[in-house]
Amino acid sequence: MRSFSQQLVQGSQIVSYLLGAAVLGVTFFALGSSMSIGDIGEWLTRVLGFGFMGMLGLLVTICLLAWFSIRNAGLNEQKREIWVETGVQAANGVTTLALTYTLYGISVGIGALATQSLTPETVQVVIRDLTANFSLAFMTTVIGLPVSAFLRALILVEYKRGLNGPWKIE
Repeated sequence: MRSFSQQLVQGSQIVSYLLGAAVLGVTFFALGSSMSIGDIGEWLTRVLGFGFMGMLGLLVTICLLAWFSIRNAGLNEQKREIWVETGVQAANGVTTLALTYTLYGISVGIGALATQSLTPETVQVVIRDLTANFSLAFMTTVIGLPVSAFLRALILVEYKRGLNGPWKIE
């Protein structure tokens, strides 16, 4: 029963960190731009899409689970190493996801360009479609690579800190 309650506490902590990071991210983005929170949500779904955001959310959740598990593993080095590897692989998955969506956006943009004829009348529409696809491509990289680096650092620093003694979340 104690294990279930610990997992419940850990799960609620992970959700709290995810929601807190999302709120802070949207707040800083709103402060740095002239967009409202509704506009930011619309922009995220239009530029990044639900697929990217969903997979990113899943990988970030796995990293946070690994981070908490490293903290709670105490002196059990084998458990800590397994969770470190899990967290690092999930962080690397964020990088792979970002670069995959970058290539996908470029491919879709070039593919759409190849099927359209360029005339003086259609050039603005073609360029608008091309830049929309490139926006997806490059924003996934701009978001994914720093998130991946932060998550990898979070996991590895926590692992190294824990080598000096057990870290438990009470």
